[in-house]
Amino acid sequence: QVQLVESGGGLVQAGGSLRLSCAVSGRTFRSDIMAWFRQAPGKERQFVAAIRWSGGSTYYTDSVKGRFTISRDNAKNTVYLQMDSLKPEDTAGYYCAAETSYSNPYYYTAPRQYEYWGQGTQVTVSS
Repeated sequence: QVQLVESGGGLVQAGGSLRLSCAVSGRTFRSDIMAWFRQAPGKERQFVAAIRWSGGSTYYTDSVKGRFTISRDNAKNTVYLQMDSLKPEDTAGYYCAAETSYSNPYYYTAPRQYEYWGQGTQVTVSS
């Protein structure tokens, strides 16, 4: 059974940092695209960043470029989202997602394109 388990969320002051982790089990996602989405109350789920597990190419939404970094550790089957210079508008539930694809992450920014999802981890940034 495929499982994506997020961790690392919490409460942080504006300007601070957090690192989210997404541990993958149940299959090998070497041919896949892994992504982070976020969803604030009353809003739609929004793309944040994606990475190809093989090769490591990445893509970010404009609002997090230069502040967030997505990476993966093949040995640990884990994807990370390093979040620096956090802002109150980054407050949301953050979700890890995976999809089998040989495409560029640039083309995978819609939630409907992903089959596998984690349960989410809450990030709250205070002003």
